[in-house]
Amino acid sequence: MTQAMRFLISGRVQGVGFRASTRREAERRGIRGWAINLPDGRVEVLAVGTAQAVAELSEWLCTGPPGARVLGVENVPADPVEVSGIKGFRCG
Repeated sequence: MTQAMRFLISGRVQGVGFRASTRREAERRGIRGWAINLPDGRVEVLAVGTAQAVAELSEWLCTGPPGARVLGVENVPADPVEVSGIKGFRCG
């Protein structure tokens, strides 16, 4: 079953390779979606994949890559129907 989740990650998460590392972790798990920097300093990640894969990525996001200092991860369910056309994983 496909799950879609939006994550908002706060802390020192911009300028430390967070988006590129997230893309690698997502692709390893077969997750589609994106990772983008937000103007307020957070990173937004949309993850679409199996429930297990999304849960694994969620766990990884709590730490992130070396150099990151994650202070919080907010998750909001996204509608799988709305994101059904997303192909691959991109960084914006």
